[in-house]
Order: sequence, then structure tokens, then C-alpha cells
Amino acid sequence: MTDLSKLRPGLIGHAELLVGEEHTAPRIGSGRVRVLATPVMINLMEAAALDAAENLIPAGHQSLGTRLDVRHIAATPVGMRVRATAHLLSVEGRTLEFRVEAHDEKDLIGDGSHQRLVVNVARFDQRVQAKLSQG
Repeated sequence: MTDLSKLRPGLIGHAELLVGEEHTAPRIGSGRVRVLATPVMINLMEAAALDAAENLIPAGHQSLGTRLDVRHIAATPVGMRVRATAHLLSVEGRTLEFRVEAHDEKDLIGDGSHQRLVVNVARFDQRVQAKLSQG
């Protein structure tokens, strides 16, 4: 069994981004308005969760995002900094539950929950490769 005893509720991770043109909805194909794209905000939230927990996961294992339930509630223009925060709420078996938020320099821009699953990298890769070979 994988030892996840170092992963405890209360851990916090952060990720930051200066919004550039490459992060806007038109550039990534998720809309037409030149503001931070929702998928980029979500990526930042996942990065914050990784920052909170990934360095405490045993060698040969990593966490994979399995569920997101987020709201994108305010627009962020190009040139503004965004900071995402992830709070580890619970560890149940191999499942990690996070509360995530993102703020720009003025507002809360998004919030929600995020779930990650700790997997054995070698076994996971075997399943992925087997999927490729199934014709």
C-alpha cells in the first residue's frame, strides 16, 4: 500500500500567472473576448494543487486530476496577475480533495473543488500502453 501519511488536510499550494495574449480565450479557442480563458484558469488551479501535494507523494507515484467543479466568475484582462490557491481538504485512500480559488489583482475570479488520484506511474503507463495496443 502507498504511504500517503505526509499528505494531511491543511496543506496549501499556490500558482501564479501574468496574463498574456497566449492565455486569452481567442488564442486558445475557448471564446472571442480577450480575457483570461477559463481553461487557463483551471490549469492554474491544478498547478496550485500540485504545488500543495506533489512533493509529498512517494517516489514512483504521482497524482492525476480526476474531477473539477469550478466557476469562472470574473474576467481578467491581459497584463494582470492571477494567483490560484489550493487547500487540501481531505485524503481518503488515494483520493485527494481540494478547495480551489483564483484571484486577480482586484477580484475573486474563480472557485470550486478539485479531486486528484494518486497512482503508481509504472502501472498507469502499462494500462495506457495496453490501450494503444488494443486494436
